[in-house]
Amino acid sequence: MPPDPMAEPIMLSALQHYSYCPRQCALIHQEQSFDDNEYTLRGQRAHRRVDSGEISTEDGRQVLRALPLYSDRLGLVGKADVVEFLPNGTPYPVEYKQGKRHKHDHDDIQLAAQALCLEEMIGCVVSEGAIYHHKSKRRRVVHITDRLRQQVETFVDVVRHLLKSGGMPPPADDASLCRACSLHNICQPELVGSRHRIHDLSKHLFEVDESSQ
Repeated sequence: MPPDPMAEPIMLSALQHYSYCPRQCALIHQEQSFDDNEYTLRGQRAHRRVDSGEISTEDGRQVLRALPLYSDRLGLVGKADVVEFLPNGTPYPVEYKQGKRHKHDHDDIQLAAQALCLEEMIGCVVSEGAIYHHKSKRRRVVHITDRLRQQVETFVDVVRHLLKSGGMPPPADDASLCRACSLHNICQPELVGSRHRIHDLSKHLFEVDESSQ
């Protein structure tokens, strides 16, 4: 189903944030909360050139940085870190990430969403892109598969529903994700989790265990 033309478009980055943690997505894109930690500061330094909007030619490819993207069909807006145009005119999106590859598809979903935007904007199939990891200084090729395309469509729907509902999801049940998140102090996952556990325990406070009688 196409998005409501009067609805606010969703930022491309919201799909990556939701894939990482729905609560993070809500805090950033609904509550407008953001904070920096060592990872985000490193990422900002790593993005200085790609955020410049510079256009160049490298190895026979035209390279556009900070290219604005949109999809009317999906109701998405944002920008690509880098889009290289191959000699035949096919766009090749490249997303820059500060750290190493995540064990999940957070970054791949964001890149696939960029590919879908480029397909709509330019009118040609984008079958491949890459993630450049600053830590290893290597590119990782990402094939824009049918599975990734479907994941993008699904995440667009669930993110739109989340932002429209105004709800706040619980913290991620993954301590490693929480430790690396710049919103840890705002989110306070340990405190929120404790409140939920206390609430559950209070419901059974005065129950009698008949098996012990």
